[in-house]
Amino acid sequence: MLNTLLPILLFAALALAVLGAAKRFLMWRRGKPAQVDWIGGLLAMPRRYLVDLHHVVERDKYMSKTHVATAGGFVLAAVLAILVHGFGLHNRILGFALLAATVLMFVGALFVAKRRKNPPARLSKGPWNRLPKSLLMFSVSFFIATLPVAGILPADFGGWVLAVILAVGVAWGVSELFFGMTWGGPMKHAFAGALHLAWHRRAERFGGGRSSGLKALNLDDVSAPLGVEKPTDFTWNQLLGFDACVQCGKCEAMCPAFAAGQPLNPKKLIQDMVIGLAGGNDAKFAGSPYPGIPLGEHGGGPHQPIVVQGGKGLVEADTLWSCTTCRACVEECPMMIEHVDAIVDMRRHLTLEKGATPNKGAEVLDNLIATDNPGGFAPGGRLNWAADLNLALMSEKKEAEVLFWVGDGAFDMRNQRTLRAFVKVLKAADVDFAVLGLEERDSGDVARRLGDEATFQTLAKRNIATMSQYRFKKIVTCDPHSFHVLKNEYGALGGHYEVLHHSTYMEELISGQKLSLGQHKGGSVTYHDPCYLGRYNGEYEAPRSVLKAIGIEVKEMERSGFRSRCCGGGGGAPITDIPGKQRIPDMRMVDIKETGAELVAVGCPQCTAMLEGVVAPRPEIKDIAELVADVLLEAPAPAKKPAPTKPEALEVH
Repeated sequence: MLNTLLPILLFAALALAVLGAAKRFLMWRRGKPAQVDWIGGLLAMPRRYLVDLHHVVERDKYMSKTHVATAGGFVLAAVLAILVHGFGLHNRILGFALLAATVLMFVGALFVAKRRKNPPARLSKGPWNRLPKSLLMFSVSFFIATLPVAGILPADFGGWVLAVILAVGVAWGVSELFFGMTWGGPMKHAFAGALHLAWHRRAERFGGGRSSGLKALNLDDVSAPLGVEKPTDFTWNQLLGFDACVQCGKCEAMCPAFAAGQPLNPKKLIQDMVIGLAGGNDAKFAGSPYPGIPLGEHGGGPHQPIVVQGGKGLVEADTLWSCTTCRACVEECPMMIEHVDAIVDMRRHLTLEKGATPNKGAEVLDNLIATDNPGGFAPGGRLNWAADLNLALMSEKKEAEVLFWVGDGAFDMRNQRTLRAFVKVLKAADVDFAVLGLEERDSGDVARRLGDEATFQTLAKRNIATMSQYRFKKIVTCDPHSFHVLKNEYGALGGHYEVLHHSTYMEELISGQKLSLGQHKGGSVTYHDPCYLGRYNGEYEAPRSVLKAIGIEVKEMERSGFRSRCCGGGGGAPITDIPGKQRIPDMRMVDIKETGAELVAVGCPQCTAMLEGVVAPRPEIKDIAELVADVLLEAPAPAKKPAPTKPEALEVH
């Protein structure tokens, strides 16, 4: 009897799964077109799953081992179950292999059950709480049903009663694990996740690569929507990526805005996009809501606006403006979903189509258009901080080894100390450098993060045109935001440069013995990793190497490196200024004080401003350039080099 029931159950579940897969694929394809490598992506998917995805999952050893046992056991058991019980290949070797796979899956399911017994707050509950039972039922049912195939029990063992019981168990298991993969339910992430890895929006992230620059809008296409208004305005593979969410809440646990009580939860945001694609409301969402916003009051459909208008919509505008674009959610996501891309896409619609940038956002964007800087300062004052430094101008030199990109910290009295310190370091190392001076414009970072792609592209193209007149080998800047934009986002507009953060360049100067340094004489020091240097560009070691070279042993915060907590200064967050229960820089200062450090080393003007804005008593804040300048020793004047017979080749920009 069991030999009759099992094939029917298996193939019925598989047929329904295929129908569901087609339905789900057509649902994703409602989105805008996207160029993907269809075959190459599918071929690359196993490696991306086993290597890239598990590189992230491996950070949680418990879940890594659980996932290997459960997922690996299920895949192997499912394939063998179809062969043995679906096609009737009652071979003892296959039988024993299926038994081993179900045992492996059973062990993994026990770990899942243990995790779900007292789950952390970040995990979604609801249907996810039934998943351990379904995994256990699948593995136990197929284990018992396979014992006769392996020759351990007689073929007629248990009679029809046991056959019916096992059939019920198998039906339960295959419904959740096959049918649920494509029609909705906890296992949906397995099907969508595999295809998401194959046709990922940023295929460059795989194989050890890094991709964090925002993708440019084609502003010349007047028929194209400016940003994302409704779910179907996303590209279809973005929608696929949202559907891959496993609702583990790791993004939620790392989000600074959520921790501060602002109305943003990145996990909830991704699930809202899934709700919008399928149609419905968020009443059944089984995780943490947006702080201060109850469940059940928001909903939408694939062709309806995402942001609440007239009382209808999926998310409040403040949810999008709360994001600091720190990328902690993206870094933590085991499914490698791109939350920040989605948020900026939706901001673009609000800014470009609606003119709805909140608080000081509109003023800042107007300032950028009128004065080329977000503060609205007179452009002629861009070099006032260096009046006594006799800086070389590119307009006069025409070429230099290093173009020092000053950034809009030039208008901030506190950051001017950092700029002057770094100039002191450059001169001490006898670096051939120059600045653009009054020709330099804002890099466009703030405009782009606030969704004003038009202003960003205008600023970027003007800067690119200016730099194309001169010859230099590399750009060096003290600002990670300018560093990121120049390095990773100007290329799409024709500006390709070698760009270094000042900490990386100082490390090069130190390792090349270009600087004579003393040792830091102050108290204990901790280092705050800027988001746009660390998570965006993977630079964690250079700042620490520089600090070590001047005798500083960094007292690391619990959240440092790729898990560093944002200062709250990125993504235009200080400009949109969405209120919460506490301030993000205050939370970061708590992290700092826990180390007992007397001084905080930073490498970003935004971080300096945010951390110095915390009410005293607090540790002193100093940029790495200031710390290096403090310990510079007088070096003997270098011997004059003979004049070269021909000039050294400089890269043309």
